[in-house]
Amino acid sequence: MKNFAAQVLLVIIYFLINSRNGIEASTHDNNIDHIKYRIPEEQPYRTSYHFQPPQNWMNAPMYYKGVYHLFYQHNPYAATFGDIIIWAHSVSYDLINWIHLNNALEPSDSFDINSCWSGSATILPGEKPAILYTGIDHNKHQVQNLAIPKNISDPFLREWQKHPQNPVMTPPSGVEENNFRDPSTAWHGKDGKWRVIIGAQNGDEGKTILYQSEDFVNWTVNPNPFFATDNTGVCECPDFFPVYINSTNGVDTSVENSSVRHVLKISYLTKQHDYYFVGRYVSGQEKFNPDVTFTGTSKDLRYDYGKFYASKSFFDYAKNRRILWGWVNESDTTQDDIEKGWAGLQTIPRQVWLDKSGKRLIQWPIEEVENLRNKQISITGKKLEGGSTLEISGITASQVDVEVLFDLPELENGEWLEDPSEVDPQLLCSKQYESRSGKIGPFGLLALASKDLTEQTAVSSLRQDLDKTTYGTIFDIDSNLKTISLR
Repeated sequence: MKNFAAQVLLVIIYFLINSRNGIEASTHDNNIDHIKYRIPEEQPYRTSYHFQPPQNWMNAPMYYKGVYHLFYQHNPYAATFGDIIIWAHSVSYDLINWIHLNNALEPSDSFDINSCWSGSATILPGEKPAILYTGIDHNKHQVQNLAIPKNISDPFLREWQKHPQNPVMTPPSGVEENNFRDPSTAWHGKDGKWRVIIGAQNGDEGKTILYQSEDFVNWTVNPNPFFATDNTGVCECPDFFPVYINSTNGVDTSVENSSVRHVLKISYLTKQHDYYFVGRYVSGQEKFNPDVTFTGTSKDLRYDYGKFYASKSFFDYAKNRRILWGWVNESDTTQDDIEKGWAGLQTIPRQVWLDKSGKRLIQWPIEEVENLRNKQISITGKKLEGGSTLEISGITASQVDVEVLFDLPELENGEWLEDPSEVDPQLLCSKQYESRSGKIGPFGLLALASKDLTEQTAVSSLRQDLDKTTYGTIFDIDSNLKTISLR
């Protein structure tokens, strides 16, 4: 393919993260995870500023009395998914440094004896937190249970008690008993009733089921699905929340008026991706009408186009923002996970809001992440010829936070896709070498590259037993700005 010598103006800012040897979250005797200097030989592949448990496998966040809480699915016995899953619990004042607490929920009764699976937290009137979670009961059926804190004056909410009326919801007619899980954060309707949606499946149809309650204990199922899609399998970890039309601020989950639209996120198990829909919540009909229906193609909106699943958002009323977490699983093998003793992490928390177009969401790392930055290295106004590379010197840290801005030439000089099938970016990126030259681009970073570029992050492993999927997507470029930014 001919490589046009299109000039690109480049601005790069590197923020070095703390130390030459990197950083990691480390558990000390006081159970505080904090940023510290790391010995290079000690778990060299463990992340340093993403949330992880001290060990083993992980997979409903909230803000309460000045403290951020993260409850997460955890296998306490091994770095793999297991027969027994619990709710682990960590707290933070800044979403960066975490204190690991004792487990919040463990299997103990007939309604959850085989595992405490995913769910969500809701703040009830009077600042009373409540957790709805999926229990795997003695028949290995999935039921929904309620837990409340023993002491609401404790900002860390260290101890939780399960409600004596559990289970509070069981699989209704038309829902498979082993595919009824993951209750959402509840919202309070204008009629005074609470609503919650639960992921479900019947045959090939994935759907979310809506329940209503006046007291958060006795729930009634709505006869019609809140949302349904064909040929998708179970709808996991549904998340439903409003977003302002004309503001980047977040909004409480129960707000419903003309100033907001609503977002429904579904984690489709068969696709292993998180898809979201922007639309209108019809409260009188207890139904969500998306602007665009699910197609099962690259046209569908996703939070992320890499490894990102089972995400959950919450409203941070301290800073009036909605924050999104997502689970990232491993690309290596189960045996690799067992040997290193841990698997999975949470993404860096992201603030989300509605784009000015009203069609999609915008995401950006929360501002607290910038507190990890130390030394800054900048390159500005650098012109690049098409197909060229530029080495960034002066970087001594093993981990950096990078902001890149490409000022593009005329976009009309870009490539035309002659094969209609190449409109699917996943297929296109899977066929083509990631660093190949095009008429404009590629644009990006080669991290930890050798001098001759024979070794670089764009070159996959030679091992055949790893997940080596190439991810890609189509994105919009403002024709007035003509820039691409990367972080």
